[in-house]
Amino acid sequence: MPARTAQVLAEGLYFGECPRWHEGRLWFSDFFGHAVMSVSMAGDVRTEFEMDDQPSGLGWMPDGSMLVVSMGKRQIIRRFGDGKTTIHAELPHAGFRANDMVVDRMGVAYVGDFGFDLHADIEARGIESVLADHPTACIAHIAPDGTVRVVAEGMHFPNGMVITPDGRTLIVGETLAGALTAFDIEADGMLSNRRVWASTWPRVPDGIALNADGAVWVANAVAPECVLIAEGGEVLDVIETGQPCFACMLGGDDGRTLFMMTAPTSVPPEQGAPPMGKLLVVDGLSPHAGYP
Repeated sequence: MPARTAQVLAEGLYFGECPRWHEGRLWFSDFFGHAVMSVSMAGDVRTEFEMDDQPSGLGWMPDGSMLVVSMGKRQIIRRFGDGKTTIHAELPHAGFRANDMVVDRMGVAYVGDFGFDLHADIEARGIESVLADHPTACIAHIAPDGTVRVVAEGMHFPNGMVITPDGRTLIVGETLAGALTAFDIEADGMLSNRRVWASTWPRVPDGIALNADGAVWVANAVAPECVLIAEGGEVLDVIETGQPCFACMLGGDDGRTLFMMTAPTSVPPEQGAPPMGKLLVVDGLSPHAGYP
């Protein structure tokens, strides 16, 4: 199928991740800029706040306060409207770094982790060896009061996550498995019935976004593209992104704009290196559904 071409909405980012449409702006984390940022559809980028750690997953509680994954500290930070912050949850089980997160309308969060130092292991052993043999990771359930439970283990680098509109299914991008994995969400928040929702291999899923047709946009971390995949694995659409694509989200006022975060690499930049990441958009798509 012919690939679509995206337009640049913003550039000069280090490594944009975890985009979320919220109150008329796209919010996202810049890992290596140590900041949570936002941008309007006009392309005006602003720094919302800075952190002394790498931020990752984002979400909002019912009272409007914001949850942010603090990767290295393995914490969930809660930031209130007046700028005050508290530690919402500790994630001592997380291997190496905490990572992406999805938050539902009740303020329940699911959070993944790296499991191990991915970049160091790839440098030491090579990507093929790491794919064949690597430590696994967990998914944690964070209740609105900050109580933490591990609800899935043996995950192959869980990354982007979405919850279906009925709140009954969690879909996770397992980066090192080359697959989208689904779970049933039980009434108490526990996960069951683990299954392969779609194989993406040789595409490697990072961030993901769910549309109203029940298909999932997948940011391909090892190629310059974002692809739409149906349950079972059929590729429905392809968007060229110029650089590897690490995250995506449907948003805009009508939910029909696909936002894609790209960068030359996921390896941390050397001191003083210029920011080369971009935010791309394509309009007029099937709208956003579910959470985030």
